[in-house]
Parts: sequence; structure tokens; C-alpha cells
Amino acid sequence: MDEAAPPSGARPRVVLGVSGGIAAYKACELLRRFTESGHDVTVVPTAAALEFVGAPTWAALSGKPVSAGVWADVHQVPHVRIGQQADLVVVAPATADVMAKAAHGLADDLLTNTLLTARCPVVFAPAMHTEMWEHPATVANVATLRERGAVVLEPAEGRLTGKDTGKGRLPEPVEIFESAVQVMLRGAVTQDLAGRHVLVSAGGTREYLDPVRFLGNRSSGLQGYALARAAVARGAQVTLVAANVTLPDPAGVVVRKVETTAQMREAVVAGAALADAVVMAAAPADFRPTSLSESKIKKAADGSAPAIELEQNPDILAEVAQNRARQGQVVVGFAAETGDTTGSVMELGRAKLARKGCDLLVVNDVSGGAVFGSADNDVVILDADGSALDVERGSKNIVAHAIWDQVVRRFVM
Repeated sequence: MDEAAPPSGARPRVVLGVSGGIAAYKACELLRRFTESGHDVTVVPTAAALEFVGAPTWAALSGKPVSAGVWADVHQVPHVRIGQQADLVVVAPATADVMAKAAHGLADDLLTNTLLTARCPVVFAPAMHTEMWEHPATVANVATLRERGAVVLEPAEGRLTGKDTGKGRLPEPVEIFESAVQVMLRGAVTQDLAGRHVLVSAGGTREYLDPVRFLGNRSSGLQGYALARAAVARGAQVTLVAANVTLPDPAGVVVRKVETTAQMREAVVAGAALADAVVMAAAPADFRPTSLSESKIKKAADGSAPAIELEQNPDILAEVAQNRARQGQVVVGFAAETGDTTGSVMELGRAKLARKGCDLLVVNDVSGGAVFGSADNDVVILDADGSALDVERGSKNIVAHAIWDQVVRRFVM
């Protein structure tokens, strides 16, 4: 079952606030994703937003009347009731103006009144020109909102209004939706990773034999991306080192793209210097060819296969775990095991935990390859203190939060 779907007999109430930016049209796609996944959505645009997308569009897509002011249906006290009854408020796009009003408690229209009365999680998806995002006033307002428990996503980089490019682009609607689902899944306003910088690796590295062939593995990156989104929902600053993943960049995450294990090592070691936690969910290749053919390797006329000599790749997890860049840094490894004549999946996992020197090891039984590319997962989280936590089969988002729960427990030990 899709975790975004509401439980039987209940429809989570989402307020979609839309402020006045050119990216307002993208909120239509976000609205569709909420309604199609079973949420009860009330759209609250600002007057400026209605200059970009009219009220009839919002009404048709949400199935509800739309107003930007506080004077419609006054007897129902909408300026108080909408915020009080919401399970989640998402503002997308969130302009510098709306975030400034929210940070300073101003309430001169229905959206800002809703933000002032809401006691549920609030997510802001900023969209503005780079200069506005980087202005000290906006920086201070964003910090204030985050300190109060709001989730303020980092804007994407790319084409802005006109010919300008830079940081300030609205994240893609699908990623805003995924982040919002993570916030609702968390089920609490408290952000236990606020003020923390975490690094997550995802995907599988490739080791090239020639310009067209490589050694690789089946890692899809889904679990690593779920970990990155979950960390954002819990307030962390997140860097994601992604190897050969075709998924869209998670909203609010700094993504570093790599291909080979050597490239991943360089990115992870550099990022670990600033990280309070390093979660190595990626599957780096254990071996690489000792040489790379500059041209495509041809078939031999006699039908013989070429001999390929391999050498070991650097052990990134062991290096990070045994050379902690920061005091109190938590290091989490992953072990995809099948079990063999040398031991069971858990025996091999415990041996790897001791050998690598990490604090936590997330053990996957990948017999038959069922985990790769699947939306669901079940794992055992081994702790260096000897304890183990079984996480029953569920979405990789749920597994991600279970892992962060154990990381947070380590922070407060």
C-alpha cells in the first residue's frame, strides 16, 4: 500500500498555500499528486498567486471553493479554522515575501492567517531569484522558520525567470510531494536532526573495462534517496553522493553525482569532514580492472574470452569509520548479504560490523535479488553495542526513519 494513502475512514487534510511567483503553475501538478493519493486538499492562494493561476483552476483541481481573503464565509471563521484543522500545510511556491511574513507573524491575508494558526507540520518550498534567496533578510527569515520547526526546502538550481539561472528554482512537484509525505509520515513537528549535517551515499558504482563496458551491481539508489528525504523532513542539511542513479534529485538536498568507486570515495571523504552522520547506503564495487582499454574490447576469432585482472577498490566505509572526521560522528554501513558456507546472513553482518568499525550496520538479506529496485524493504539494524533492531517489511521511507531513529539515539548517548 502506498504510504501516502490515508488510513481507512480518514483523509489527511492538507492546505496547499500558493504564493505569487511564476512557478505557481507547477503547484497544479503538486495538487494533483495530493488529491490522487487520497488527501483532502484546500488550496489557499495569495492575491498575487491568482494573477498567475486563477481561482477556477484551483477549484476544479481540488473540488473546493477557493478564496485568498479573510472575508468570504466569515461565519465559518476560515482565517482560524483552516489552520486549526490541517494535518499539513505546504506552501509552494513560497516567495521571499510570504516567508518574511510567516517569520515575523504577520497575517494580512488568508494564507498568512492559516500559517499563524496552524499547529501541524509546515513545509515551505521556496522559489525566487538567487539574489533574493541569498539576501541576509531571507537567510535570517529561513533560519527563524527552521528554528520554529518548519521544514524549509532548499531551492533547486537551474533556469529562473527570463534568462537568469542559479539557485532559487522551485523543486520539482514530485519531489515536493515526496518530502511532504515524509513529513506526514514522521507524524510530529519536532525535527530531531535540526542543525545537523548528514551525508548519505546511494546507488551502485561502475568500474569500466573499456569505453562501453563496466562492472557494476543492481543497486537502484531507492533506499539512499529515501534516507535523504527522511533526513530533510527531520530538519537536517543533507548531502547525497549518488552513483549512477536515474531518480530525480530529492528536494532540499545537495546532490553530488559520481560513477566510479574512486570518485565516490573522494566525494564521501570530502563531505564527511562536515558531517555529523555518514550513512553509506550505496553499493561501491569491491573490485576494479587493473587497466582500462582505450578502445572497445573485440571478440577473439578463436572464441576465447579475454582475461580480466582485478584489484581491490578502497574500502570507503572502513576508512570513514576508522578515521572519524569529527568528534561524535555517527557512521552507518549497509550489508547486502545472501549467506554462504562461511556463515548466515546475520553472522556475516556481525562480522562486517566489527571489521568495518562503524556504529550501526543495516543488514539486508538479498537472496534472490528481491530487494533491488523494490519500493519495500525489511532490515535488521545491528549496533556496535551488541543490540539488534528488526524492522519489519515496509516502504523504504519507513525503513529510512527507523535508521535515523537509531542515529538520533546515538547522538544523545
